[in-house]
Amino acid sequence: MYSKYKIPFALAVLSIALVGCSSNKIKVEEAKPNPLPKLAQSKSLVPIFSHDVSATEQADPLRLQLDVDNGVIFALDPKGEVAAYRGKQRIWEKKVSKRGLSSGVTAAEGLVIVGNQKGQLFALDQASGEQKWQAQLSGALLSPALVQAGRVITLANDGTVFAHDLTTGQQVWAYKLQNAQFSLRGLASPVNLDGRTILVASSNAYVYAIDALSGVPRMQRRVAVNNGRSDIQRLNDIDGDPVVAGRFMVTSSFQGQVTVTDLAAMQVVWSEDASSNKRPEVADNKVFVAKTDGKLVAYDLGTGQLAWENDSLLNRQLSNPVMLGSDLVVGDLDGVLHLLDPNSGQLVGRSKTSGEVRSLRVIDNQLYVSTRKGALSVWQNR
Repeated sequence: MYSKYKIPFALAVLSIALVGCSSNKIKVEEAKPNPLPKLAQSKSLVPIFSHDVSATEQADPLRLQLDVDNGVIFALDPKGEVAAYRGKQRIWEKKVSKRGLSSGVTAAEGLVIVGNQKGQLFALDQASGEQKWQAQLSGALLSPALVQAGRVITLANDGTVFAHDLTTGQQVWAYKLQNAQFSLRGLASPVNLDGRTILVASSNAYVYAIDALSGVPRMQRRVAVNNGRSDIQRLNDIDGDPVVAGRFMVTSSFQGQVTVTDLAAMQVVWSEDASSNKRPEVADNKVFVAKTDGKLVAYDLGTGQLAWENDSLLNRQLSNPVMLGSDLVVGDLDGVLHLLDPNSGQLVGRSKTSGEVRSLRVIDNQLYVSTRKGALSVWQNR
């Protein structure tokens, strides 16, 4: 069955908190974010690029990620524009869609790929911004595309994976995932497994390996379970992109587990309860997870043993964690970028952007940040 009802993350969390209450007078106390802790050290980051676009609604999980190719930064505005920058100089800016844009930017092979909530997929020329082709999909595009093996791979909000020819835009294949009837509003992006195979995560905690050229599935594996009593309690989405680390695949799920799977043996190596709708980070033989309650945890990649846990940022609606040089970085609801020691979990510094941090990426040792308020920026270590 394909996904029918998409539930905003905040609404799902609130509904879970209310399950089991029988009183006619239900008083819901919103969990207050922890105040920013004092720091023994004061490291910070240096902004090297910034660009403001339109804000998105609080309930909308859009990841308005920046991308970079050949030294040019590409950014989109939710109102429908895409722009290209070399340094602080704008090269071009184009109005792409009157119906807005929602997928985040993917830049590769001379093209810029974006999509919108009406299922429209656009390919633009990187040098000029001129549209090369357009395709109509069966559902909204809420996560960035993947360019691989001459294909543009996308995941629509109805659970259909599409592959379009990179040059012509012609649809090559489509594969329908088995999705849950209820799911969070949000999608993981397709990710590269090898030169010909992609990984796609679904809203019912399955990960699929699919041949990028033919669309033939090569593997289907459930990586999380949930035995809740109600539809809301049984939500078990994988909204954070799977991570491939050598022979391991690392996944995290909402109200589920962080799981490490051996891709060669197709066996789960270990699995620990940890609710997260963000992409985990893997570095230095550790798995870093930002949980939905604001805890940051680190596990040993090979064994699953808990390395450390930091609860000083509780209820601060953390972004996905990333490694930037020797620091672990995570953003929060106030636009604070927190720097942690990845070996101990200790907070060692912070910097400030504007608005709730929705997405962090590290490309060529630079941090790419997007916020709900529409602040797009690039940072580096001081």
